[in-house]
Amino acid sequence: MGLNRIGDVLAFVRVADSQSFTVAAERLGLSRSSVGKCIARLEESLSTRLIHRTTRSVTLTEEGRIFYEHAMRILGEANDAEAALAQRNEVPRGRLRLDLPIAIGRLHVLPVLQNFLAKWPDLEADVSFSDDYRDLVAEGIDIAIRIGGPSDSRLIRKVLAPHRYITCAAPSFFEKNGTPSSLEDIQHYDKIVFTHGNSVTPWHYKVNGEDREVSVRGRLRLGNTEAMRDAALAGLGLVQLSAFLVGEDIKHGRLISVLTEFARDEPPICAVYPTRRHLSPKVRMFIEEIRQKWRAGPPWQ
Repeated sequence: MGLNRIGDVLAFVRVADSQSFTVAAERLGLSRSSVGKCIARLEESLSTRLIHRTTRSVTLTEEGRIFYEHAMRILGEANDAEAALAQRNEVPRGRLRLDLPIAIGRLHVLPVLQNFLAKWPDLEADVSFSDDYRDLVAEGIDIAIRIGGPSDSRLIRKVLAPHRYITCAAPSFFEKNGTPSSLEDIQHYDKIVFTHGNSVTPWHYKVNGEDREVSVRGRLRLGNTEAMRDAALAGLGLVQLSAFLVGEDIKHGRLISVLTEFARDEPPICAVYPTRRHLSPKVRMFIEEIRQKWRAGPPWQ
């Protein structure tokens, strides 16, 4: 007898308990004839008569009483399995695979993950750090944190925080070189610039409502944004970096922001995950954990 007979087993137990096909049908929301067909299929499957039926009474055969005990265990285990699955659906467990941008992942997402793991001991995490856009579906990644990036119909995005770039330098640099007051002034300053491959990333601004990219050249070219921040703190030049990298330094006066009137809003920081009809608790609750932590504003603001 396969799992396709579990409904017939339930009908049998209801008939046995109530000693009535009519009462059993009412409890199951079926017609009396449907309940009769369930019992007939079950008896045919077992090649055994389970119930004596007369116009006045319904009683179990000897085989029916034996099967009733087993049927109760079968239904009990089915209920236990359903309850266990329902509990699992409410508790993050198993392995959570995350892909994070290097800087924001290490500085701002990893602390949230550490607290999340402490809260849910049945959960473990595999975390990769990359500034490239990996294929979440092909690589089996549950969640990625991304800043902008290409759209993908296979993915869902949840906005977590705004994103913008800040042009800044150390106080000692401005004491020595003065402070720029226009975008044209940028070219007269030593700059720390970001390189990707063989190209230098331009700086981003908004002027009179129009987006503008400013081509920059610098004496110091680095391929890591945290190294750029360290160089700026050392007074080596003017830099443009994400607010999540330099927000705390500006707050405490270690760096000074300039040209703030030309700052523009960039594509937001998002949690990205593959489209699924039923989102697992570990994914749903980790995204909510970040949103709750950043609800009053991201920690770098």
